[in-house]
Amino acid sequence: MNNILLEGKPGIGKTTLLRTIAERISYLGIGGFYTQEIRENSKRVGFCIDTFSGYSGVLSHVAFNTGPRVGKYRVDVPSFEKIGVYGLERDLFESRVILIDEIGKMELFSERFKEVLLRCFDSDKYVIATVMSRPHSFVDLLKDRPDVKLLKVTLENRNQLALTIIKEIIE
Repeated sequence: MNNILLEGKPGIGKTTLLRTIAERISYLGIGGFYTQEIRENSKRVGFCIDTFSGYSGVLSHVAFNTGPRVGKYRVDVPSFEKIGVYGLERDLFESRVILIDEIGKMELFSERFKEVLLRCFDSDKYVIATVMSRPHSFVDLLKDRPDVKLLKVTLENRNQLALTIIKEIIE
C-alpha cells in the first residue's frame, strides 16, 4: 500500500517521525509539508507551515482577527492554500513521496486541501501523513480506505516505525 496514515496522541512524536523519514529519503524526491509551533516568551501563539521545498508561512495565530477558529487560534486558510495546497499540487507531478503533517482540524477548513489530498491518495505516489485520532468525517473516510495502512504511533514504537516505513518505501 502506498498510503500510510500515522495516528497518535498529541506530542507523541508524529511530526518528528515524519521529519526523520523525510531526512532519510530526501534523495528519492519528496514533497509535502509539516507544521511547527510558533512560540513567544515560552508560550505557544500559533502554528507555521513549512514545505519540504523551502516555502513557509503562518497557518494560525492567536493575534489573527479573521478566519475559522480552533481553540484560541484563527486559521489563515488563504495562506495555507497558497503554501501547502499549491505545494501539494506541484508535488503530485514532481515528487515520488508526499509527506503531510498534518491532516487536522486547521487544515481541513480548506475544501481545496481535501480535493488535492484525495488526488494524492489516488495517485501512484507514496503518501505518508499524520492524522488526528479524534473522529472526523473526512479523516474517518481516509482511515477506512482499502488502500490505506493506519499505523498507531506510540512512545515504544515511534523509532522503529521510521525504519519500517523507510524500508517499505525503498523496496
